[in-house]
Amino acid sequence: MKHVLFIDPIEKLNPKKDSSLMLALTMKKAGIEVYLLFEKDFYISNKNRPEFFVYNFDGEFYEDGCYLKSFNLGIGSQQLIHAKDMLHMRIDPPFDARYLRYLWMLRFYQEKGISVLNSPDGILKYNEKLHAYTQPSSLASYVGSSFSEFIKFVEVLKKEKHEELILKPLDLFQGTGVEKVLINRPDLEDIFKAKVLENNGPVVAQPFCKEVTSGEIRSIYFKGKELGSILKVPKEGDFLANIAQGANFHAISLSASVKNECDRICAELMQDGVDWVAFDIMGNYVSEINITCPGLLVEVSFAHKKNLASEMLKIL
Repeated sequence: MKHVLFIDPIEKLNPKKDSSLMLALTMKKAGIEVYLLFEKDFYISNKNRPEFFVYNFDGEFYEDGCYLKSFNLGIGSQQLIHAKDMLHMRIDPPFDARYLRYLWMLRFYQEKGISVLNSPDGILKYNEKLHAYTQPSSLASYVGSSFSEFIKFVEVLKKEKHEELILKPLDLFQGTGVEKVLINRPDLEDIFKAKVLENNGPVVAQPFCKEVTSGEIRSIYFKGKELGSILKVPKEGDFLANIAQGANFHAISLSASVKNECDRICAELMQDGVDWVAFDIMGNYVSEINITCPGLLVEVSFAHKKNLASEMLKIL
């Protein structure tokens, strides 16, 4: 069984802590046949058997067994893909027209009996933010372009004594476009409408969750099993718990109630072929259900002092 990881260009990634490269190198060291596939070589044809130009690679881990000390792209070769093989969808968001095209193309191979992880059907079905907002454990959320309806939402939050709002896009990632504003700003209408124009459509509005200053949880699941969780703590004076922007992190255990909620959501997602999930949790609220290209596998592994990609292979 071959594993082919469909990934972004190497130069776009940070090899030292990239989840996809960590998984690929762990597979390689376990003796599994694994290759990398790039966008320029991805195609479908209804006349020929699927044969991709893919790349071999090698590399080494640091002594911690998590961060990559080196990663070297090898020579390319043509490889036939059979029904018993697996394609890994590891292209980073944003979920734009480019991303959608790749999901349609991957669906073509899935219908031919080739396994795709995560399933393109599942990724198409669930928006990472909207699906979180449908859960009982979600923050109060507004999604739309209507200012009049946005103001109705804001009035409810005022009655609940909220003082700040978070405005953000529906389909970007890594904190891109996230803005915190005072709920009583006189120019709130201008800010909201500018955000709609900036995002060319619906904006997400939520009350600012003060718990995030104490940290946001990232919990990684594979096939319904929690692999590990970390608490990401924003750097002083910031409200984004983004490790790439300086947040610290350490291992944490989920509370029983939050774990039960994550377990339940994963059981639902697995019915649609979504096996690799990364939850973002603020306080007791599930704020995002990452399924497009779940990340931070390296950081969560490091915090728990074990290579969690190896745990994924055991489950596979």
